[in-house]
Amino acid sequence: MNAQEIRNSYIEFFTKRGHTAITRAPLVPLNDPTTLFTGSGMQPLLPYLLGEIHPGGNRLTDSQTCLRAQDIDEVGDNRHTTFFEMLGNWSLGDYFKAEQLPWFWEFLIDEVGLDPQKIYVTCFQGDETHGIPKDEESARLWKELYAQKGIEAGEVEVGSEENGYAVGMPEGARIFYYDASKNWWCRGGKIGDMPVGEPGGPDSEVFYEFDFIEHDPSYGELCHPNCECGRFMEIGNSVFMEYVRRETGFEKLPRQNVDFGGGLERIAAASLNSPDVFKISLIWPIIEALEKQSGKSYDSHTTSMRVIVDHLRAATFLAVDGVTPSNKEQGYVMRRLIRRAVRFAFELGIEQNFLETVVPVIADLYADDYPEVSTAREEVIAVLVKEEKAFRQTLRKGIHEFDKLFSDPGSNGDVGSILFKLYDTYGFPVELSVEEAFKRNVELPKDWRAAFDAKMAEQRTRSQTAAKGAFKGGLGGDTLQHKKYHTATHLLQSALREIIGPELRQHGSNITEERLRFDYNLDRKLTPEEVDRAENLVNGWIKDDLPVTFKEYPTDEALAMGAIGPFGERYGDTVKVYQMGEGDNIASLEICGGPHVDHTGQLAEGGKTFAIAKQEASSAGIRRIKAVLR
Repeated sequence: MNAQEIRNSYIEFFTKRGHTAITRAPLVPLNDPTTLFTGSGMQPLLPYLLGEIHPGGNRLTDSQTCLRAQDIDEVGDNRHTTFFEMLGNWSLGDYFKAEQLPWFWEFLIDEVGLDPQKIYVTCFQGDETHGIPKDEESARLWKELYAQKGIEAGEVEVGSEENGYAVGMPEGARIFYYDASKNWWCRGGKIGDMPVGEPGGPDSEVFYEFDFIEHDPSYGELCHPNCECGRFMEIGNSVFMEYVRRETGFEKLPRQNVDFGGGLERIAAASLNSPDVFKISLIWPIIEALEKQSGKSYDSHTTSMRVIVDHLRAATFLAVDGVTPSNKEQGYVMRRLIRRAVRFAFELGIEQNFLETVVPVIADLYADDYPEVSTAREEVIAVLVKEEKAFRQTLRKGIHEFDKLFSDPGSNGDVGSILFKLYDTYGFPVELSVEEAFKRNVELPKDWRAAFDAKMAEQRTRSQTAAKGAFKGGLGGDTLQHKKYHTATHLLQSALREIIGPELRQHGSNITEERLRFDYNLDRKLTPEEVDRAENLVNGWIKDDLPVTFKEYPTDEALAMGAIGPFGERYGDTVKVYQMGEGDNIASLEICGGPHVDHTGQLAEGGKTFAIAKQEASSAGIRRIKAVLR
């Protein structure tokens, strides 16, 4: 099976077992201010795992695109990627371990065709401190499944990951018990840090063994399933949300859930018996395009090609989901991904524009299974190609500035500061600075790099501090002030659409208790007359004290009745539609997840009026408004 076939087979496998196939959530979660991106398959389902009722029922399945920007510097080995797909199936208070583990085993062995001799599993060892027993039920189920294939599965007590390097792989061992640091799930990460009322539970991971890879003792004396040497690769994890923290300890949840996630790329690599995820059918054609354009081989330029392919897959799906390159938040990460890809292309000798050749290959690999990719194909290509051309112009400026700064480096500060200025002001990568220095016989001291890294550390600290402020409250806040600004955002979009036209759509927003921020597609600044008209429309609707109500509709019906949603948003079969007004006076009709006030007159409490405080450019073709109630 190739990767596309595995994805489709997985969805079909679970729909035959009573699961509803749901569409993927966008890479940018609209109502979760705690994170920039959808980083796991379960993230969009968390409200339902915590008790909310899902319109699709209590058995769900999907393939969710994910982005983990924190892994950007790890890309280059054979398994780490920033962008990946997570196959998922969930039971919301329905089936549990006795169904989940045999189903995943059946899928891996009978559908994908993996060799059971190369599969190893882990279970939760238990936690005496918190009175939680060993997960013997999962281990028993695994032993039975192995036995059906004629394999006697031995059990091994490991404990911590560190202890695994001393325990190793005893003869006949198949089931490995690890402690809570490896086989326990909760949102806080650590079992001891769970607040009262927080659910959590043990998990059981599945690993595939590449038995031809020799253990690297630099990772630890002996190999074990959680070793990072490359011999074992995790391909799936079943989380059993079984317990809840109480004042007196842990007790069983009355409604227990299953949350499963399996890496599509990793399962596809295992089906090839290859530890290199970049050789699967969803990625290898992109590698071949790079080989053709550069004249270089994957074997001789492995790291560069892996980085380029991964970053461009991520940037492509960000563009599909409505993100554009910018200097803030998601747009900044997108810009960094594209620019890193271009920078690594220099190492392949590709100094001309190349995204117009590579991005179509990526889009075509996903077009059949994700219709939104096909629909947005030409726009996505245009967005990425435009950013590449802009960056190449930046590089030319950077080279010019390099010559100016290094003509008399002493007058411009230490070398590390010069390299950081080139990077921070002109986007000129430090690696290219080194290359340019080498070409011009400029001698760099052995320690710039250290000075450059120190400057970067300062910048990260500033960025983290700024990010905490930027996302404080966010769209997920539910204070009355958040609700007022969120409601005002709906009214602002309606006013702008009335003034500019129905082609105007939201391209991003952020709500705090102090103001709203709204991004929309327009290639110019609003005139003073348009600003006045927008403010008058919004304040008029506030004065009308319109009722704010919501109702759930089938998605097709909601769109047919004229409900709008943010650009790039993807919807399931059912959506929540908020309406402001009634009868002939409906000011807003939007697909949204909340939170809102009950009637628009609440925005005027305390004598407040709506005012546009600032206009600015967010990125090419995207404008940004900041507005307040004052």
